[in-house]
Amino acid sequence: MDEPVQPSEQEISDQRRLKGARARATIARHAADVASVEGLTGLSLGRLAGDLGVSKSGVATLFGTKENLQLAAVQSAREVFIEHVVRPALSADRGMPRLRAMIGHWFDYVGEPLLPGGCFRGASVPEFDSRPGPVRDALAADRDDWFAVLEKEIGRAQEQGYLAGLDPHTVAFQLDAVVAAANTAARMGDDTALPTARAIIEGLLGSTLER
Repeated sequence: MDEPVQPSEQEISDQRRLKGARARATIARHAADVASVEGLTGLSLGRLAGDLGVSKSGVATLFGTKENLQLAAVQSAREVFIEHVVRPALSADRGMPRLRAMIGHWFDYVGEPLLPGGCFRGASVPEFDSRPGPVRDALAADRDDWFAVLEKEIGRAQEQGYLAGLDPHTVAFQLDAVVAAANTAARMGDDTALPTARAIIEGLLGSTLER
């Protein structure tokens, strides 16, 4: 009978890395969930270990410091946003159709929150806007990237005759402000928040068609 083939040291190492990556992703996603409600400053290695039924030392091995855990939460929340807001809209035609698709998915993300505290950016940016450091830098970079995506599609929409004469950054700022306000109001139990915000944005996008 043939002897069973033993995995090589490289295969064992690869399996361990894969297992570690999966554990890190699971913890980071839970960290994003917790931070969306309690804030990034409320995260701790011990808290997450207790929530997930793993050892604190295991969490510490994966992340090292609370700051690294906060950064992982920011990245995980960013991936959730891209997966559910940006990527689905890419199937729409460029310009106004894609801009409207992104806004529609954005409202879905806020209205039926994938994170228990609603929009992660809306919860975390005010917490760190005056706190210099790597976490603030990561949040700022994420916000800048989202504005760049919006501004690109706004520019394409203008080439199609929409939003004539408006500054793309200003329009992106308005869109972000309205959705952020709707997110906050919705978390406070205001049932009119999302319909009101949709109407405001429809007025902005629908009334500026160049004729």
